[in-house]
Amino acid sequence: MLKDLCIPIPGFSENEVAELHLKVGDRKISYDFRVESFAWDVEDELNGDSDDISKSLARISRLRKAIAEYDKTWELIQIFTPADSAKFIQVLYRKKTS
Repeated sequence: MLKDLCIPIPGFSENEVAELHLKVGDRKISYDFRVESFAWDVEDELNGDSDDISKSLARISRLRKAIAEYDKTWELIQIFTPADSAKFIQVLYRKKTS
């Protein structure tokens, strides 16, 4: 049984929001997915502390805050690994079903 489906989205920039709608077979079930981009560059928060540990902690703190404050009708599915020079980190959400 297929548990995951990977769908490439060409031309998708790191600071854009994408929403995907999916139907499975004959069932009238739909899933809503959203890729959200959050700021990953933390130079404005470091105040001169630009060592790798300070930078990593600032990024983690910023991402945790963004996830905690996100719309509660969406559930976190995946956090994508950003490129070394990325200004944004992308996160995949799925709309909660009732």
